[in-house]
Amino acid sequence: MAEQKHESSRSEDKELDALDRLALKRDSAFKRFPLVFTLLGTFGLVSTLYGVQHLFDKIPVLANNPILSITVGLLILLFTGTLYKKLG
Repeated sequence: MAEQKHESSRSEDKELDALDRLALKRDSAFKRFPLVFTLLGTFGLVSTLYGVQHLFDKIPVLANNPILSITVGLLILLFTGTLYKKLG
């Protein structure tokens, strides 16, 4: 029984070491190329928002009723914020 705990402790240590090394590599890549990562992140965000906008344009109820779209968006934000606070 004690051997199993010791072995699982070793495997957890190895996993944490691997994760730490991966995080260091990620951090060093971001530090070396901050502009590239910032531009890629911005492009990804803008592309996503642009796609959602065009998706909303194809849904007649949302395209013809912007107040409904705003209301649904605010309700979703309120729900997720409340859920985030409760899960804490």
